[in-house]
Amino acid sequence: MLTDADLSALLITLKLAGLTTLILLLIGTPLAWWLARSQWRGKPIIEAVVALPLVLPPTVLGFYLLILLGANGPLGEHSLAFTFSGLVIGSVFYSLPFVVQPLQGAFAAVNRGYLEAAATLRASPRDTFFSVVVPLARPGFLTAIVLGFAHTVGEFGVVLMIGGNIPGSTQVLSIAIYEHVENLEYAQAHWISGGLLLLSFTLLLAVYGLNRRFKVVGP
Repeated sequence: MLTDADLSALLITLKLAGLTTLILLLIGTPLAWWLARSQWRGKPIIEAVVALPLVLPPTVLGFYLLILLGANGPLGEHSLAFTFSGLVIGSVFYSLPFVVQPLQGAFAAVNRGYLEAAATLRASPRDTFFSVVVPLARPGFLTAIVLGFAHTVGEFGVVLMIGGNIPGSTQVLSIAIYEHVENLEYAQAHWISGGLLLLSFTLLLAVYGLNRRFKVVGP
C-alpha cells in the first residue's frame, strides 16, 4: 500500500507533469511551427539545442541547471534550487524535445494547399493556424501531450539534482522508488513502479489507438 509520503509524492509528480506539459505546449507550439516552416540556414542549430536532452545525460543537464538556479548563480539569494519552481524549470528543459518534435513533424505534414486556400479566402495567419493547422495536426498535439506528461512523470536525474529529495516539497515518485529500494522496501517500490508501468502503457496505447482513428477518419 502507498504511504502518506508516497501519496504526497504522487500529487507532486502529477502537479509537476501537468504544469510542465502546459508550459511546454505554450512555448513549444510556436517554436515547432517556426521550425517546421523556417528556411533559415541556422535552423539545425536550434533543432540540435531542442534535441540535446535526448542524448545529454540527465545529471549533466541537472548539474548546470543547479548552477544556474542555485545561490551562486545569476539569481543569487532568490535561488530556485531545491524548490518546486526549480523542478518545473528543469522539467521544461528536459522534456522539451518530447513536445516540440511531435508538433514539428505534425506541422511539417500539413498540406500547404490548405494554407494557400485559407489565404485566398483572406484568413489571417492566426485564423489559419487555429482553424486549419491545429485540427490537421491534432495527432501531433496528442502525442506531444502524452509524451511530455509521461516523460516528466518518469524523470529522475534532473529532478534529483535540482530538487533533491524533500518530502512534501520536491520528492517525486521516481525518487520515492529509489528511496524505497535503498531502504530494501521492495513491496513499496513494487506498488509505485507497477502503477507507473501501467500508466505508461495505458497512455501509449491511447496515443496509438487515437492516432490510428484520426488517420482512418481523416481531416
